[in-house]
Amino acid sequence: MTRHSRLLLCLCAAGWLAKGLTTGAQQKLSSPVLSAMQAELGREMNTLGKLPTAPYFLSYEITDTQFVDATASFGQLMWSSQNDRRQLDIDLRLGSYDFDNMHLLRGSAADRAPERLAFLQMPVEDDPDAIRVMLWSYTDRKYKQALQQYTKAKTNAEVKVEQEDKSADFSHETAAMFSEKPLSTTVDRHDWEGRVKKYTAPFARLDHVYEADAGLSADVETRWFVNSEGSAIETSLTLYRLTLSATTKADDGMVLPRYESFAASTPQGLPDDATVLKVVERMITDLEALRKAPVVDPYTGPALLSGRASGVFFHEVFGHRIEGHRQKNVEESQTFRKKVGERILPDSFSVYFDPTLKRAGNTDLVGSYEFDNQGVKARRVTVVEHGVFKSFLMSRTPIEGFPNSNGHGRKQPGFIPVARQSNLIVEASRPVSKVKLKQMLIEQIKQENKPFGLYFDDIQGGFTLTGRSIPNAFQVLPIMVYKVYPDGREELVRGVDLIGTPLTAFSKMVAADDTVEVFNGVCLAESGGVPVATVSPGILISQIEVQKKQKSQERLPILPAPFEDSRQ
Repeated sequence: MTRHSRLLLCLCAAGWLAKGLTTGAQQKLSSPVLSAMQAELGREMNTLGKLPTAPYFLSYEITDTQFVDATASFGQLMWSSQNDRRQLDIDLRLGSYDFDNMHLLRGSAADRAPERLAFLQMPVEDDPDAIRVMLWSYTDRKYKQALQQYTKAKTNAEVKVEQEDKSADFSHETAAMFSEKPLSTTVDRHDWEGRVKKYTAPFARLDHVYEADAGLSADVETRWFVNSEGSAIETSLTLYRLTLSATTKADDGMVLPRYESFAASTPQGLPDDATVLKVVERMITDLEALRKAPVVDPYTGPALLSGRASGVFFHEVFGHRIEGHRQKNVEESQTFRKKVGERILPDSFSVYFDPTLKRAGNTDLVGSYEFDNQGVKARRVTVVEHGVFKSFLMSRTPIEGFPNSNGHGRKQPGFIPVARQSNLIVEASRPVSKVKLKQMLIEQIKQENKPFGLYFDDIQGGFTLTGRSIPNAFQVLPIMVYKVYPDGREELVRGVDLIGTPLTAFSKMVAADDTVEVFNGVCLAESGGVPVATVSPGILISQIEVQKKQKSQERLPILPAPFEDSRQ
C-alpha cells in the first residue's frame, strides 16, 4: 500500500563525475566524512574477508539533515525549531551477486520481513576518529545479523518451490565518483515565524474552519556514499517549502480539506506575502462553497482529469506497478510483468521517468537527484513509447530481462532501498485545447445518455494496492470536483473518491489536452518516504468510477466559535 501527500521541491546542484562515467577532469575527494568512510570500509573488508563467510559487498551511506521549521495556526505561532542530525545506512552482503543474505524469503509475512538495524545515529561533527569508531561498531552488528539472514535465506530456498524469476540477487554496476560542496540553509526563521502567523490569521474570522495551518520548512540533505566497488559520492540538495492547509465540515459531518503548497530552491524563490494572502482568500472561498455543495452518489461515466489529477492517476495506477522489485516478488500482482512490447495506452501517449530533470516550465521538480541511494547515476527511463510498454524502474535488484539498475534505487534514511519513482512525465503527441477536450467530454456524456460527467480539478493525493492476495486497486483523493452537464454547465460537488483497477482504467483513456501541470509530493512505500513529481496534461477518460468518501459521524461543535459577535 502506498500513499503520497502534497509536499514540495528538491534541488540537486551540479557536480563532477569520474571512473566509468562521461565527465570532466577528476578531482580529489576532500570531504573528511567521505575519507573516514573510505578508510574504515577498506579496513572492514580486509578484516571480514579473512572469515569463512566473507562479505562480497559493503556500502556506507551517511545522511546529514539540517532542518528549520516554523508553523502557525489561526494567526498564532505553534512551534519553531532548528536541528541537525546524521544517520547511517549499511548494506552488507554475504554470498555472491547471484545469491546473498538479502535473497527474497517466501512464506509468512513474519518470515519475509527484512531484518534491519534500528536508527543508526552518527556524530554531527566531521571528526574522522569518531566516525570510524561508529562505523566499526555498527558494521560488526550488521555482519552478525547478515550471517543469520544468509543461513535463513539458504534454508528458505531449499524448502520452497522453485522460484519463477531466476535472476541474480544483486546487480554489477560501474563504480562512480562525484563530489559537490555541501549546501546550507539561508532562511531567516524569525522572519518566517511572523509570516506564517500572518498567513493563517484570516481563517480565524470563519466560524466553520476548524483547522488552519501554515508551515515553512527548510531542509538541507547532504549524503556521503562509499562502497567496496570503488564508488565515493557526496551530494547535497535543498528543499524549501511553504504549505497551507485548512479544514471545514459540512452539516452532515463530512470533513472537507483544502491544501496549497509552494516550493523553491531558495527562500527568495517562495511567493511574497501578497501572493500567498490571495491564495488564502481563494481557499476560504472554496471552503465556504464546499460546505454547501451537494454530495455525489456512486457513479460510472466519462470524466476529465486536470494535469495535476492525471499526474496522481498515473502515479498510482501505473507507476507503482512498474517498480522492478515488485516483478520478482510472487506476492505482488505483477500487472505489467508480461506486457513488455505490448500496447497498453493509445499510441499518442508516451511516459518516462527522469530524475535528471530539475524543472518543468517555472516549477521545480522534487523527484530530482544526481545519484540514487545505491550509488547509481540518475538517468531518464522511457517506460511507454507511443503507447507501447518498454521498461521497468530498476534498483540493483535484477529481474529477468533487466539485469541492471537504471538509477531508481531509492529510500528514506533508515530503510532498505528498492525501485521507486522519480519525476514521472506524461506526453501526448496529439493534444487538443482545453476547450476542445471539455467538448469531447460533453459529446461522450450525450453519446452515453448520462445526466452529467465529472471534472477532477484539484487533488489531495492517493494510494494503491499492488498485492495479489487483495483487490489490485487504486484510490485517488480529489478535493475540488465538478459535475459537467450536457449543456456545459459546471457545478461544484463533494464527497467522491476516484477508484478503479489499473488495466481497466488504462483501457478507457481517450485523449489529452495541451495544458501541462505539475504535482509535487512525497510517496510512502516500503522504503519510506521519497520525494516524487508528476508532469502531465489533462486527460479524458471514457469511463471512471467514484465511490462515496468516508464521512465522520461527529456533529458540528455545539458551542459557537470564540469572538463570533465581533465578526458580525
